Amino acid sequence: MSPLFDGIEARTVVTGRLTTNVLTRSGQETGAPAIVFLHGNLSSALFWQEIMLAVPTEFSVWAVDLRGFGESEALPVDATRGLRDFSDDLADVIDALGLGVAHLVGWSMGGGVAMQFALEHPVLSLTLQAPVSPYGFGGTRLDGSRLTDDDAGTGGGAANPVFAASIAARDSGDGALTARGVFRSAYVSPEYRTDHEDTWVESILSAAVGADNYPGDSVPSGTWPGFAAGPHGVLNAMTPGHFDVSSIVDLAIKPPILWIRGDGDVIVSDTSAFDLNALGQAGVIPGWPGEELAPAQPMVAQTRAVLQRYGSYREVVFERTGHSAHLEDPARFTSELLDHVRSAG
Repeated sequence: MSPLFDGIEARTVVTGRLTTNVLTRSGQETGAPAIVFLHGNLSSALFWQEIMLAVPTEFSVWAVDLRGFGESEALPVDATRGLRDFSDDLADVIDALGLGVAHLVGWSMGGGVAMQFALEHPVLSLTLQAPVSPYGFGGTRLDGSRLTDDDAGTGGGAANPVFAASIAARDSGDGALTARGVFRSAYVSPEYRTDHEDTWVESILSAAVGADNYPGDSVPSGTWPGFAAGPHGVLNAMTPGHFDVSSIVDLAIKPPILWIRGDGDVIVSDTSAFDLNALGQAGVIPGWPGEELAPAQPMVAQTRAVLQRYGSYREVVFERTGHSAHLEDPARFTSELLDHVRSAG
């Protein structure tokens, strides 16, 4: 069975940087204002199909497979550039498609890519769904200050090696540390049911695995838990020493931001199940050095604090929803998105 829904087609876009797979709606008017959808880590453009089909034809819709995901080329990710490899790729794709200034919708890591893009290019609006904190993932206090100079406990070394191996093996089973098991336990709320789960799992399994892509490398650290962020790969690209987009508060022209999050999100949370300091505090990982030295990252509070300084934003919380509001309540997500992009002009 094809992972593409009826009414969705794939295009290959070749630029000087990357060969990129882009999903779009069949037969749409390319001159309409563009909404560009950006997926998160361990996912692909496939996750956006239901929303793309629900958006009316007054807009053109495009979902991009970021490098190393979906059907796009798996070139290395230079983590020392933060998420700029992804945002630079995106700029070339938008230019090659002739989309002009677009509305960006970013989910999780894709929210970070959208914010990075907005620092360097004009956009009509930003919709951030469960975005990575503007200060990155792990290892910071509320004000964004880093806990250690080497970002101990963050990056590629924080990935569960059993889970990474299952992705590399393209394991579509339902064990706890498989794509399907983690999708059910972390991507969505326990109540979520769908006929499309095989497509979502196929999307997760499309990720390129290794030191240059997911999860990335790590280096030894003298600080608990004994490793720190390396210079390569996806997870390291979101560590605080490499990624910080809090300067969006200083943009001269501020596109309006819609921030959507689920109240049951266990990935982007002030007590994230993927933050090693939060897991240490909960007793899951031994040797935690305590709240003063290794506090859990207040991810949601950080995003709210930055957006309050930014000014032009609206926060919408989806109740009984996990990390994927666009899957769990697509009708409401589409309604909120349309209200936002229409008001932005």
